[in-house]
Amino acid sequence: MMTDVVIAGIGQIPVSEHYDLSLRQMGSRALRAAIRDSGGMKPQALYIGNMLASMVSHQANLGALFTDYTDLGPIEAYTAEASGASGAAALRLGYLAILSGYVDTVAVLGVEKWTDLAHSESEAAAATGLDYDYESMQGMTEAAQAGLLMQRYLHEHNLPADALSGFALQAHANGAHNPNAYFKKAIDLETYQRSPRGNAPLNMFDAAPNADGAAALILTRRDLLPADSGKPVVRLLGSAVSTDRLALHDRSQPLAFDAAKEAVRSACAQAGIMPIYTDVFELDDSFAIYAALTLEACGYAEPGEAPRMARDGLLAPSAKLPAMTMGGCKARGNPLGAKGVYQAVEAVMQLRGACGPNQVRDARLALTLALGGPASTAVAHVFDRMQ
Repeated sequence: MMTDVVIAGIGQIPVSEHYDLSLRQMGSRALRAAIRDSGGMKPQALYIGNMLASMVSHQANLGALFTDYTDLGPIEAYTAEASGASGAAALRLGYLAILSGYVDTVAVLGVEKWTDLAHSESEAAAATGLDYDYESMQGMTEAAQAGLLMQRYLHEHNLPADALSGFALQAHANGAHNPNAYFKKAIDLETYQRSPRGNAPLNMFDAAPNADGAAALILTRRDLLPADSGKPVVRLLGSAVSTDRLALHDRSQPLAFDAAKEAVRSACAQAGIMPIYTDVFELDDSFAIYAALTLEACGYAEPGEAPRMARDGLLAPSAKLPAMTMGGCKARGNPLGAKGVYQAVEAVMQLRGACGPNQVRDARLALTLALGGPASTAVAHVFDRMQ
């Protein structure tokens, strides 16, 4: 009989420019919050999702750093790195560790410190998720690459430059009700259209702001949950990872996010569902074009039709496919390697019924998908609320 892996606790700090907090302080705050939410469960292992600590904070060996600073003791602890999917990869490690029977309770931490570098240095750091020899060393950045993808997409489908505006408008509408969001203000179409285009046709609202953040989860077996937790029980039903060619120019069809498609298909197959039956989809909107290509790759929209879904409000919390329900990367902010853990925390909140004005009615199934680069790596998870 397969073990039920459940989420015992969640914790997060607001995504922001935390100039007053160090990497260790941010991560420890999120970890302690998750442990408190679990009723004080003690993890036997800690898996950390991080992309840039060795470059930005000059700190490696994060397992020892956080077990020491958070007083977790001499437990197994180390970092998973998969670019922007690092946090989701760490969650997968925790899930598999419990399924294996090796441990009963684990902590998963996603943490990223971004603001300690100057802009030019931080952009170069973020570009390490691309192919160094053939992309970033030649001057390519994540935003420039997303602009090229968007240009090709608009050309292929004969769409105007503002076609993807619905993703930003929906994300900001949701972020306005998230106390942990970087941006808590809704925007309108006119604001979107007036914004500058740094990597045309990509404008400022087509790209999520990179920022500092930390979020954490406590995973355990169902039979070990405290009997008096008083919260709905959320289970992790499926987990999958897939990869594609690293350099975008090596793909036969750059607009096909095949790794995203395969990760979602596999995670949903493990959960015994089809993707269309999920109530919540916390997708990766690091760039609006990523969100559009993800929806199309995963079968939610035909090629060229995803922008219409966003424009027509079909991704709103009260609509057919609620997505980016707490603001997504665009409004909540993009904490890079921590992104996948924030998505998981927000999925758990939805299934617990704890999202306030952004709550999806009767949410029982949630899907998360974090991407490393333009779906070079994709990690998907399926959660459900147990009866």
